[in-house]
Amino acid sequence: MNVNYWISEDTRIKEDLRKVLNEFLYSMKLSCKGASTIYYYRLKLEKFLRDFGKSLSELTIDDVHTWLKENARGKKEGTINLIMSIISSFLIFCREEEYVNQVLVKRRWRPKKPQTTPRCLNYNELAKIKMVAEKSSLRNRLIIELLISTGCRCGEIRGLNVQDLDLKNRIAIVTGKGEKVRHVFFSEVCAHLLHKYLAVHPMGISALFINHQKKRLTLCTIQNITKKLGEDAELDHRISPHWFRHTYATNLLSKGADINYISEMLGHTNLKTTKIYTKVLLEDLIRSYRMYAG
Repeated sequence: MNVNYWISEDTRIKEDLRKVLNEFLYSMKLSCKGASTIYYYRLKLEKFLRDFGKSLSELTIDDVHTWLKENARGKKEGTINLIMSIISSFLIFCREEEYVNQVLVKRRWRPKKPQTTPRCLNYNELAKIKMVAEKSSLRNRLIIELLISTGCRCGEIRGLNVQDLDLKNRIAIVTGKGEKVRHVFFSEVCAHLLHKYLAVHPMGISALFINHQKKRLTLCTIQNITKKLGEDAELDHRISPHWFRHTYATNLLSKGADINYISEMLGHTNLKTTKIYTKVLLEDLIRSYRMYAG
């Protein structure tokens, strides 16, 4: 990801359009949106503005609707809704700043997104992952153990610095969505691995997880580490870092943890987001009942 992720330098976009785009991206940065979110918005909006090549004042509802339909082909409802949200938020910004004078995205265009439950690892799958991780490098094993025992997002693990760790109390300070800072707790296994890892960590480098060039790992690298572990463990499905987050939350809930505590540990701003895990637990209970009690 470019250091100036909130700045578009795409010369294929007209200069006046690029200026407005950069104003919007900068407003997102000021609102403390995550770097990966802003970067994703930038990529989608660059394509949107490249495809039109006309001034914002010339855009019509039909133009936007046609573009959205063409770019929705072959995509899932969730992806379509995300693209629509990006375009809509940009055009709302343009209207507020008087670059356009009409509503250009209609709510009724959004497809209905089926409600899904978070996908989690079961006990056997988690055991396989841990077993395979033991054969990995110290760095990669530590990443997996942190994902398992903290429920952190991939970006939060990536953003960890050495000074964010309190090994004595087994606490890490992470920065989540919206630059929200919270404390998370890690296991004794993590603490042991951290002691070993920090003993060989290069002095003077704050980033906890680095590559051979001593640069902070990318999100893609961490995602590939988890994907490969899933393949090596011979799971019958692909996994991503978020699977560990879902598993962490579901396990806490199954052990009787208070929903408010789980919400705080996950860094959720809305309790409704956390409550979806109760549905996962209910489905597991139903499956167990049907298996053992008919």
